[in-house]
Amino acid sequence: MLNCMHALMTDQPYHIPALFDQSLDALNIKASGVYVDCTLGGGGHTRGILQRLAEAGGHGRLLSFDQDMDAIERAMADSTLSSDNALTLVHGNFRFLRNFLRFYGANEVDGILADLGVSFHHFDDPERGFSFRWEEGELDMRMNRNAPLTAAKLIQEATPERLADILYLYGELRQARQMASAIVKARQTAPITTVSRLLETVRPFVNPRQEKKELAQLFQALRIEVNGELDALRALLTQAKDALKPGGRLAIITYHSLEDRLVKNFLRTGNLEGKESKDFFGRNLSPFRPLSSKPIVPDPDEIERNPRSRSAKLRVGEKVEIEKLRS
Repeated sequence: MLNCMHALMTDQPYHIPALFDQSLDALNIKASGVYVDCTLGGGGHTRGILQRLAEAGGHGRLLSFDQDMDAIERAMADSTLSSDNALTLVHGNFRFLRNFLRFYGANEVDGILADLGVSFHHFDDPERGFSFRWEEGELDMRMNRNAPLTAAKLIQEATPERLADILYLYGELRQARQMASAIVKARQTAPITTVSRLLETVRPFVNPRQEKKELAQLFQALRIEVNGELDALRALLTQAKDALKPGGRLAIITYHSLEDRLVKNFLRTGNLEGKESKDFFGRNLSPFRPLSSKPIVPDPDEIERNPRSRSAKLRVGEKVEIEKLRS
């Protein structure tokens, strides 16, 4: 609660949403539609969806999810959000989308948006341990502070093989095995619980000319594993297929190739494996129709205003009506 109130009293943005107008346009918001913002964060996209619902003059509804109680408390403290009857705040992980939708009486929805980026609040809070910039910070990295697995616990308990796989698969670090070996050796002396200790351990294997990039990849890999981010995305995609009404839109903003590949393949084929299913005439039987062959990316003006949007990619799919799929 303290961190949340501190953020409210400063001028620092909790989060500047990437591809704001493009993602709202992608949802094709209708006056009486039901929508889901899977990643409330600082409330940017949520505010935008509520504004468009109000402008449409209908009686639409929005459910906004976040597993971080800081984000929920911040939204509850914002009178413009908490007083809007169209909004339902959901403290939970979007991997449980269908269960929450049933609980709140919204079995089918018209649009689902997920911005998979990490909030500025997380990166800029030393206590959360998301950034290598805060060397005295604890290695936490949990989006949900009630979750049992922290980055420090992962580093302490993972086998050398598992640690190397995490750094290679999720961070795409060529020196993953050397880093993992160094971490395992260092933790035998004392647990690696702070950012500074982790940096001290891995720096011999970091290219000085690419230090920021490689350290960012390292922290990305640990964060993905700690929060089960790819498993959560897989769960969201498969549940969205059933949660969306025919003609409903699924819009996902990703920030690295692992996420983007998953979303691209799913929208193209309707399954996580990316295997195409075709009818007798060779037509694709995916329940989604991708609205563009390439992802939507920020223009130079947006990148200048918000450098952290540089790697954002938006992909959008429309659920195909069953009759059209079979015809």
